[in-house]
Amino acid sequence: MLQNAAPKIALIFALATLVAADGSTNSATTADGERIIAGFTPLAWPSVIALILYGASGLAHWYLWFRNGRRPYMLVLTISMTCMTVGFIMRLVYRGSPASLGLYIIQTMFTLLSPCGFLAMDYMLLGRLATAMGEEAAHCLLLPAARIAKFFVWSDVVTFLLQAAGGGMSSAGGSYGELGPKISIAGLAIQLASFLFFTVTLLTFTIRVSRRSMYSSLLLPFRWSEYRFLGNDWIHDWRPLVAVILVTCIGILVRSVFRLIEFSEGYYGFLATHEGYFYLLDALPLWLAMTLYCFVWPTRFIDGVRETYAGGSSAELGLRNRRSPFSSASQESHAGSYGSPGKYQYN
Repeated sequence: MLQNAAPKIALIFALATLVAADGSTNSATTADGERIIAGFTPLAWPSVIALILYGASGLAHWYLWFRNGRRPYMLVLTISMTCMTVGFIMRLVYRGSPASLGLYIIQTMFTLLSPCGFLAMDYMLLGRLATAMGEEAAHCLLLPAARIAKFFVWSDVVTFLLQAAGGGMSSAGGSYGELGPKISIAGLAIQLASFLFFTVTLLTFTIRVSRRSMYSSLLLPFRWSEYRFLGNDWIHDWRPLVAVILVTCIGILVRSVFRLIEFSEGYYGFLATHEGYFYLLDALPLWLAMTLYCFVWPTRFIDGVRETYAGGSSAELGLRNRRSPFSSASQESHAGSYGSPGKYQYN
């Protein structure tokens, strides 16, 4: 509950700061003389393009989720993409009433908070992949595999609470009003540092695992020519999934740096009132990053890796890897060679 409530609290306090502390700096008005809450009227065509792109990727995610086991943890990605799509729908609605504070809050909540699910998705995938690869791989992490997601999610919760406190102090005025923005920016900076630490954790894991013969010399190379985009067969090579997670980290870091600079300029600063930067440095990097999961659906790789590595000796792993992971056989065929797929479920 706290994980879900903290971002909303942060947004409410931030919007309170917008109205109470920085409202005087907003000179944008409608034809009727009403103040435009965002400081500008959003353009329609970028929102429509973003809506189509996020909607298409979201539909692909839902299709793959239903086709590949309906794992509960993958709902974080599918729901977040859906919420981001709704955010652009509401952006179009807000465009028709730019003086409406309610519509502004709704569209901002969806576009600002939905990416939190993207961060959580990466946290969960790293821990699950390391667990699927076995104890030796789990030892390559800087943190225990079972605590990866919890540690970083709670880190994000703390930074959101800092942003909320800063927003509340800013709206209070006086000496608190001067200190509030600094606390909010500190919260954003710590959040960025936290995700940088996660990226370092992922890179360290990748390097360490790559040096273990158990995970390098015995692998059959992944080949796109034999990979079925809409298939549901398991893939036994861990490297494509790690590569995609690394790329998603780049997109998230770009977005995080942009948000930090944007917030430091104020609610009506240059970046905040020129929406082209939002699409270029926020919406686009996140869409590119999360759309990669349409091509590399995580559960196919995690299940395949678990089937190959978990609990096996080096000799057994060598035998398993003599069978091509790119066979067109279904999971039932895999079960005939290695056992029931249900044995390896990780929800």
